[in-house]
Amino acid sequence: MKKYDTNPLAYVGNSPIHGKGLFARKAIPNDTYVGTYEGPATQEDGMHVLWLYNEETDEWEGIDGRNEMRFLNHAGDPNADWWGIELYTIRDVAADEEITFHYGEDWE
Repeated sequence: MKKYDTNPLAYVGNSPIHGKGLFARKAIPNDTYVGTYEGPATQEDGMHVLWLYNEETDEWEGIDGRNEMRFLNHAGDPNADWWGIELYTIRDVAADEEITFHYGEDWE
């Protein structure tokens, strides 16, 4: 996964949750910026599309992930969350722990 190995805080590895996942390269304190979801805008759903609600336009907007953030998996009790397209930890994350977020109300 050399293509996705540039984030100083996270790396891509095999996930016990699903396929590949994003893991902490080292211990990451609570409220730390982990990375930005990067990719082209889309209105078509897909495996690596992150949907964010834009309060200004009152519409859902998709981003088709092209960086390591595309490997984030869902957890009912996540350790990270989005502030727009930027991911922050919401609790301390141990080294080699999988970084996860909650996909939304329809997931459990």
